[in-house]
Amino acid sequence: MKTKQTRRNFIKTTASATIGMSLLSNPLFAGRKSDIAAENKRIGIIGLDTSHSIAFTQAFNEDNGDKDFAGYRVVAAYPKGSSTIKSSYERIPGYKEKVKEMGVEIVDSIEELIDQVDFVLLETNDGRLHLEQAIPVLEAGKTMFVDKPVTASLSDAIILYDKAEQYNVPIFSSSSLRHGTANAQAIAGGRLGKVLGASTYSPATIEQTHPDLFWYGIHGVELLYTVMGTGCKSVERVYTEGTDMVVGLWQDKRIGTFRGMREGKHDYGGMAFGEEGNSTLGEYQGYKPLLKEIAKFFDAGEPPVPREETLEMLAFMEAADESKRLGGASVNLGTIWERARKEAGTRG
Repeated sequence: MKTKQTRRNFIKTTASATIGMSLLSNPLFAGRKSDIAAENKRIGIIGLDTSHSIAFTQAFNEDNGDKDFAGYRVVAAYPKGSSTIKSSYERIPGYKEKVKEMGVEIVDSIEELIDQVDFVLLETNDGRLHLEQAIPVLEAGKTMFVDKPVTASLSDAIILYDKAEQYNVPIFSSSSLRHGTANAQAIAGGRLGKVLGASTYSPATIEQTHPDLFWYGIHGVELLYTVMGTGCKSVERVYTEGTDMVVGLWQDKRIGTFRGMREGKHDYGGMAFGEEGNSTLGEYQGYKPLLKEIAKFFDAGEPPVPREETLEMLAFMEAADESKRLGGASVNLGTIWERARKEAGTRG
């Protein structure tokens, strides 16, 4: 293992130097030489079928830069994302042109991308593709952020995290609401004392290729877990065409609820209830807080969101789907875990 890792580091260092010289000769990068050459901080994006790819590139590649982003730049992108979700694949041609205008090279394969970058943002909008697209990145030893949903099933996510551990590669996944919502981190850190319960809300648009809450409701579920933490025991869901109400019972008898909206104004927020007071969760502050966490993650290799919490959020959402199928009956997360681990074991 040590020999393999040493060889990988040698190849990475040599490739970085060679590619860096090639990039510096590209007129697109005129005036940016110090940024590109600095400390192997080249980012590659997989998937140009989401607006996140554009927003993240703009933030990292601003001419004036941002000290919070620690000199990282997006230098290459592999555009292929979803080929079946129309709202996603129709974006790709226009988004390719937008990132090219920001100095990003479009490559023809994930393997080519890996050869040109030090870190990866897996942005493909279709979570069903994440496991397949992530494996070559992990095999190459590249630290990676995986945008929401981390995968389109709990079993896929278990395999993904197991592969990351196998190759000793740090990864994490997060909605921007975890880091970009005022008060959430402070409450999670104990500002209200122990959190006794919470209620969150977000849009919950449904995409038929994904479990219901994975596509957009995950934002509000992630906010719920930000303040509640892990330990959910069971889930019940009330579903109507325009609204979801999901009630989670934690093992210590705390209750957390998520309201998903498909009618009315689409907004994000909630309320946390603590030993020392109550507090609203809001307002949403955009992508920058998440991108700051990604830059720190790339620097230190320490995931700000643990594997266990991300996987439990997926179990929570799969339990909500099961409850919907059962007409709102309570579903034990243990059942969901058992089924997902069995499936992951047969495939992984």
